[in-house]
Amino acid sequence: MESLEHQIVRRVRAKGAGCVFFAKDFCLLGTRSAIDTTLHRMAAAGTIKRIGCGLYTLPRFSSLLGRAVSPDPEVVAAAIARKFAWRIMTDGETALNMLGLTTQVPGRLIYLSSGPSRAFIIDGQTIQFRHVAMKDAGFRLRESALIVQALKALGETHATPVALAAIKRWLAPELRHKVATDTISVTGWVRIAIASICSGDNNGQDRVASGPPAG
Repeated sequence: MESLEHQIVRRVRAKGAGCVFFAKDFCLLGTRSAIDTTLHRMAAAGTIKRIGCGLYTLPRFSSLLGRAVSPDPEVVAAAIARKFAWRIMTDGETALNMLGLTTQVPGRLIYLSSGPSRAFIIDGQTIQFRHVAMKDAGFRLRESALIVQALKALGETHATPVALAAIKRWLAPELRHKVATDTISVTGWVRIAIASICSGDNNGQDRVASGPPAG
């Protein structure tokens, strides 16, 4: 029979370099003790890397830097949320940075969470979770949540045609209809702004409102 280590290696390699995982991801392969022992041995051998909080990654090599690099912080945050069964959503300031609406790089990544407020230092990067009522956490698409949070962080006054056009450029044309549908429950000026962002078609025929969204 295939060894536990080979089964784990096969699974994580299928996910690709930079993936983040933890012992419970392999609960169907063996006992918790056996899985923990195997992961520890694999980390000691350098096959995988422990990055903290019981999380591991399959090292991702950068040919530009000539060394292994840390996994994507968003992937790490999603793994932490999966580990603790939290629902999470990027906070407004982080969303603005991800959408290119601000050049200020946040010192820490902040996520709104259905779980307790906690901060983790993972491979030198601080990831903070803030407990809030997750009334806007029902979106299926990551892009929907980012756009809604970014717009709320901007505020109606600063959600100018220039800002909406920047978000439209960031959003892949093939996702416009999906985001418009996904955010159907959003109301007020944010809904009007999203309608402007998602207007046009997939062939570059874009339309952005000539004035700021109405209240």
